[in-house]
Amino acid sequence: MRYLGLGIIGLALLAGAAVWAAEEKEEGFVPLFNGKDLTGWEGDAKLWVVEGGVLIGRSAGIPYNDFLATTKTYGDFILRFQVKLVENKGNSGVQFRSKRVPNSHEVAGYQADAAPGWWGKLYDEARRNKVLAGPSDEVLKKALKPGDWNDYEVQAVGNKIALTLNGVKTAEYTEEDKNIPRDGIIAPQIHGGGPMEVQFKNIRLKEIKEAK
Repeated sequence: MRYLGLGIIGLALLAGAAVWAAEEKEEGFVPLFNGKDLTGWEGDAKLWVVEGGVLIGRSAGIPYNDFLATTKTYGDFILRFQVKLVENKGNSGVQFRSKRVPNSHEVAGYQADAAPGWWGKLYDEARRNKVLAGPSDEVLKKALKPGDWNDYEVQAVGNKIALTLNGVKTAEYTEEDKNIPRDGIIAPQIHGGGPMEVQFKNIRLKEIKEAK
């Protein structure tokens, strides 16, 4: 009711301001996925495909974890993407500041987890093998859209890491171990086990440069 006196021009200005705010929020972000093919990524093309502008990890069941990885490494950044775990079954996530383990399918490093019982958690994959931070059940219930598209954000700046799911912060972590690398690849996961499908789109990243 408060907008009744604005008129058409006023409403148009409000709409324009909203669009400007959305664009401002995304300023500096560049796409990591072109929506057409796996340019800029490397991995098993039998498990990772592009369909209808969506990056899909699809498995009939594998005995190991598999990852599609960027060919470039990243240090300080904000990463945003949308992810859907089909029927909320299986186990996935996105590695960052990570590296491939030689002579293995594994990728070692931080993971923004995406799986029933694991959504919104920060896990240390193939390294310390433990949850570093994560949401309470109450926070997760507020944030998660099971079986639907979820907006995920990863902030990694210096030794500070934060995860946000659908606008709700689910994990904050300060890395005290100075030997842990602060750069590496970004790599979506298909977890070993039974059949599953995970979908990603709108993968974009903003690199954070040190102020001089």
